[in-house]
Amino acid sequence: MRAIISIILLGLASLVAAISPAVAEYPEKPVSFVVPFPPGDLEDVLTRMIAEEFQSMYGVPAAVVNKPGGGGGPFPGAAEVAQAPADGYTIGSFVVDVPLVGPFVGIPALNPDPFEPVGIFLTYPFVIAASKNAPYQTMAELAAYSKDNKLLLGHFGSFLIPTQVTLALGEKNGTTYYSNAAFDALDCNTIASGDADVINTTLQLILPCLDKVNVLATVTSERIPLVPDSPTVGELEPSLNIALWNGLFVHKDTPADVREKIAAAAQKAMSSEAAQKLAEETGAGVYWKNAADSAAQIAADGVVAEAIAKFAE
Repeated sequence: MRAIISIILLGLASLVAAISPAVAEYPEKPVSFVVPFPPGDLEDVLTRMIAEEFQSMYGVPAAVVNKPGGGGGPFPGAAEVAQAPADGYTIGSFVVDVPLVGPFVGIPALNPDPFEPVGIFLTYPFVIAASKNAPYQTMAELAAYSKDNKLLLGHFGSFLIPTQVTLALGEKNGTTYYSNAAFDALDCNTIASGDADVINTTLQLILPCLDKVNVLATVTSERIPLVPDSPTVGELEPSLNIALWNGLFVHKDTPADVREKIAAAAQKAMSSEAAQKLAEETGAGVYWKNAADSAAQIAADGVVAEAIAKFAE
């Protein structure tokens, strides 16, 4: 009798397997890496390296989709990632502001924070810069000049941490900005055209005209080798010491095995010769920090960011 029952059960199991749809192994279709900024800067270049490695490892198309948000910073693009299915086919390449500031900008999709890090891969060489022809060459001289002259600060968004750091430093050292404005791109043209007197950008974007630009300060934990004479904001004001990073994020409901495959491609890409060469040429930190360590980094940065926000009020 037992033998007959076993045969019947085996037959039923075979029948169920035959009529049930097979569960496809991730990835089985194109994958998008959403960069909520225009093409060309470090997060974009490095995310493209990750996408290329992902495509090579898993044999499916993988592409970067740029979703700049103008004055909204990276948040509209991040919201699109939050609203996509939590299946690993839409991956966010986000700056520190997305997890730290995103939940407080009034976009429902970002509150509460819907994301978890897959890993952090970039520390930006963020800088405060102006033309070398400007009548100020240091932050102290800028502060003195601003007392009798109108200055426009260009930034990527008023809510973003680099902007908050810059404004907080201004409050501390007496720099007054008559106005400030958000730009999709802050590069050599921004300075050459006079669209802004001082810009808050990454060194990568002003490298082509570095001989015509003066880096007043860097928003980094250490001085940038390419501009060794430029002090860090932390040197000028220790309470504002913070560095800016970029990482890969997915929705919290994304399966663990999917995250592991994304992380494997990213780690391999960031250890490549091309990625390390980019780091050497731009002064950026390029590496791979795993999910647990990235979550700890976000928690620690949240404490500093809260203090900076209060300082800038």
